[in-house]
Amino acid sequence: MTDTRTLTYVNALNEGMRQAMREDERVFLFGLDVDDHKAIQGSTKGLVEEFGAERVFTTPLSEDAMTGLAIGAAVSGMRPIHTHIRMDFLMLGMNQLVNMASKYHYMYGGAASVPMVVRSMIGKSWGQGAQHSQGLHALFMHIPGLKVVAPSNAHDAKGLMIAAVRDNNPVMFVEHRLLYPTEAFVEEAPFEVPFGKARVIREGGDVTLVGVSNMVNECLRAAELLQEEGIEATVLDPVSLIPLDYDRIARETDKTGNLIVVDNGWTCCGASAEILADLAERGTRAKMKRMGFAPTTCPTSPALEALFYPNPATIAQAAHEMLRPGKTYSPDPERAKLAYQVAFKGPF
Repeated sequence: MTDTRTLTYVNALNEGMRQAMREDERVFLFGLDVDDHKAIQGSTKGLVEEFGAERVFTTPLSEDAMTGLAIGAAVSGMRPIHTHIRMDFLMLGMNQLVNMASKYHYMYGGAASVPMVVRSMIGKSWGQGAQHSQGLHALFMHIPGLKVVAPSNAHDAKGLMIAAVRDNNPVMFVEHRLLYPTEAFVEEAPFEVPFGKARVIREGGDVTLVGVSNMVNECLRAAELLQEEGIEATVLDPVSLIPLDYDRIARETDKTGNLIVVDNGWTCCGASAEILADLAERGTRAKMKRMGFAPTTCPTSPALEALFYPNPATIAQAAHEMLRPGKTYSPDPERAKLAYQVAFKGPF
């Protein structure tokens, strides 16, 4: 990696879609407000001006019907990028995604494919609460025929977007809204980030922290706090959730003998539960723990959000307890705040 150019996550998404559309005229982008002046927080900015209203256009507020349109276009040889904005709204298109898009390839013996990308945002915002903050990616991990990616940085956001557009299967593209302003090194030329290849972001010999999406950053910040206690953490980014790089996670877990998986969703039947189940079936002797949303509906108030979502301090506390059971540890609140100054510039 020699490119020292940095892009924000949201601009990397934009560049990935732009280059994919330049490369293949079958690619088109549509969804609620993609041509609005705010351009889905800037991710679709300038695309309608370059490619025209036939390839970049808004839709009626009818997720089920519009998902069906995307599937029909994909089956007919087009390559749609369907933007749903918040993942919560994907629930309105579940029949189309679960019973149609995921199954065409199987039902037609491989003769048909559904090359479509479904973009959606997860994560808390300014108190958006119960119906606009959910991380429901585990629902889609459960469905054979769907691929699920969750880039944690701008480099992967661009590379995974291009890979997703080129893929002949439906890809659920998960974007955490708090990642949008973060920067990373991103090559200007088009490139792909492969699915199913996890990446070690930080090396350490005491505990393995696996983060999903934005939780990669939270794990890196937790690792900074742990280092002050003499605990070295490996931080691993799965990159894609389906396919999932079970082997790499198992290897990194075996090295440290301690694992914490931190998710942007609920732990029950979630991505973290799947990872721990695989390791248990392998017969690992490692200590294991999962962290994610507290078992209640996403709250609205900042005070409740602080208890609901994992953060660097709570991740560090969990790791400390795992390695040094019975010993009290509470990161200094001011030091925990400083952990947020740790800037993750991507995987290089």
